[in-house]
Amino acid sequence: MELSERKIKILQTIIRTYLETGEPVGSRTISKDTDLNLSSATIRNEMSDLEEMGYIIQPHTSAGRIPTDKAYRLYVDTMLDDKKIEVQNLKEELEHKAGKIDALLKQIARFLASNTNYATMVSGPRYKSKKVKFIQITPVDESNILTVIVLDNNVVKNQILRVDEVIDQELVVRLNFILNTTLNGLDVTEMNLAIIRNIKEQAGSHAKVIDAVLELVGNALTEDDDLKIYTSGATNFLKYPELSSKSETTELLNAFEEKRIINNWLEAAGQSNGSETHDIQVYIGNETNVDTMKDCSMVTATYKIHEGVYGKIGIIGPKRMDYDKVVSTLQSLMTELDDIFKDDI
Repeated sequence: MELSERKIKILQTIIRTYLETGEPVGSRTISKDTDLNLSSATIRNEMSDLEEMGYIIQPHTSAGRIPTDKAYRLYVDTMLDDKKIEVQNLKEELEHKAGKIDALLKQIARFLASNTNYATMVSGPRYKSKKVKFIQITPVDESNILTVIVLDNNVVKNQILRVDEVIDQELVVRLNFILNTTLNGLDVTEMNLAIIRNIKEQAGSHAKVIDAVLELVGNALTEDDDLKIYTSGATNFLKYPELSSKSETTELLNAFEEKRIINNWLEAAGQSNGSETHDIQVYIGNETNVDTMKDCSMVTATYKIHEGVYGKIGIIGPKRMDYDKVVSTLQSLMTELDDIFKDDI
């Protein structure tokens, strides 16, 4: 007897319901929770087949069914395979889009430097906040588990954790269910003590394992992504006498080689008005909050790929820069970028 798609869906419903309630699952419950639109009698027949195949058992007469180890194994293996495919698809989609975005941002930096005769820098897209999309723990051996964390920006983090207890498949399914149903869609600010306490209460005596996994989740949500900065036109500083003294030019050019410093320039400028905005902003001299830029002006704009995903563009020149030209150029560019990102690059 083969497992049909209908049998698999019924079995999955039995497992999920049992994990959630701890009570045997009857045909009536399944008829309410599944989208199969089957009668209780039809579901009972399918459950009878599943029992014969060794996937469920009836703990006592007139009770519902509970999953066997064989069912848990099928559930875990199927779930893992589905998630591996999902993660691979996300990775391929991200790599495809990232390549296109990289090329576009490099082109933007070159265009602006050539068009304005000033130095330009463009930061790669970043997330204002990251949220949990999926968590999977999988036993590697008796002493280690693999923890995989997928974030909503399609970043995948994984790490081997050493544990002091044997994690069997039934426990794996239960802990994965607890973690995903509780943390899915949350960012680090939403993971409060009440939520963590709730997870630990559900995990019971396995709180140490949960503690270790939660620490990894917290790290994944708070650590910085790889920083990408695209620059062009650094030698344009030499065109302006007030910026071309040996010491000042050296300082500016050296800083332009340091991605972290450039990002600090953009972030410092972005914070000076107290809010994140898509409006074009002009910072003159000390308004940039950056000592290296005290004799410069910087015009910035924020592009948005979609909600919560943004990057910054900065144009740096002398205080006597042609503000009208720079601002109008950025305004036109931002309009074009809005159109491009609407088409889901």
